[in-house]
Amino acid sequence: MKNRLTLVFSLLSVLSLIGCKTGKLEFVSPVSGHRALYGETLKITLHFPQSQLDSVIYSVDGTILEKRQDTSSLLLDTKNLALGDRSLTAKVYVNGKEDIAYSNIRVLPEAAKNYGFEVVNTYPHAIDAYTQGLQFADGFLYESTGSPHGTELKTSLRKVELTTGKVLQKEEIDGDHFGEGMTIVGNKIVFLTWRSNIGFFYDKSTFKQLGTFQYGNSKEGWGLTYDGNHLIKSDGSERLYFLHPETGQEQNFITVYDENGAVDNLNELEYIDGKVYANVYQQDIIVIINPQTGIVEGKINLVGLYTENRQQYDNEMNGIAYDPVAKRLFVTGKLWSKLFEIKMIER
Repeated sequence: MKNRLTLVFSLLSVLSLIGCKTGKLEFVSPVSGHRALYGETLKITLHFPQSQLDSVIYSVDGTILEKRQDTSSLLLDTKNLALGDRSLTAKVYVNGKEDIAYSNIRVLPEAAKNYGFEVVNTYPHAIDAYTQGLQFADGFLYESTGSPHGTELKTSLRKVELTTGKVLQKEEIDGDHFGEGMTIVGNKIVFLTWRSNIGFFYDKSTFKQLGTFQYGNSKEGWGLTYDGNHLIKSDGSERLYFLHPETGQEQNFITVYDENGAVDNLNELEYIDGKVYANVYQQDIIVIINPQTGIVEGKINLVGLYTENRQQYDNEMNGIAYDPVAKRLFVTGKLWSKLFEIKMIER
């Protein structure tokens, strides 16, 4: 008898739960927290407590997606959404009264391609170069360096001979400014500082300062590259900012994601064949980013490339340069004695 009563109470509890569930407007799919693959088409289905309704309005992050007057499912193409966490709402109107249901999804890209490396050539690199920016142009390397606290190193802009590592031209910058990334735009060099909230324009030939620009929403300077139309700036976050190449004014930004979520600590940058290559601070990894979508399409694992008396801090990999004519990829790091030409090996 006791077992029968227990069974009856259990059934009543289940029926009660079902009754409560069916009496509420809610998302059946996607369930809250669903991880959606970028490009996936999702079916949005609601449970409606009433079959008769005036209308239902579907929205993503507050932007209306579609308005309907029936209870049928809706297809959502995630290629039309930004990556990351997205909020879904459905507002249902019955006899002039409003009811709202909520859900959320996380849109992430497919797993990036993984690459190893092969060393093609090794060149000398100045061990007093606290490398922050690196670019290859006209047969030479151009390099910006920082000035870490507690050292005699000074922020500088350099022109370097590739095969010998010899510094051919050097401009030291006010000690109040901690030098960061740099890039070349025509006959100008654009140079970032870390926390001074200021960037510099220099003449590429003479290293004479031509002007300055202030940062916008991105308050720190880390890495910098040029895609032919915009300066692309990192600030140690998961964002890449697009700046006007003549004024340095911020225009927009993208957020960078891989299959696990947002990728922060983006540091030194290089624009190569339509993609942005970025050092990840304190990791021997370069991520390859699609600048239109923010998707990490590839990762180069460079662990083991440089091990000579390697310190945990202030000795990080930081410096990517590319020779677009000979298709050569160069990498180095802060206070490294070597600069490497490498070849990417897909795994």
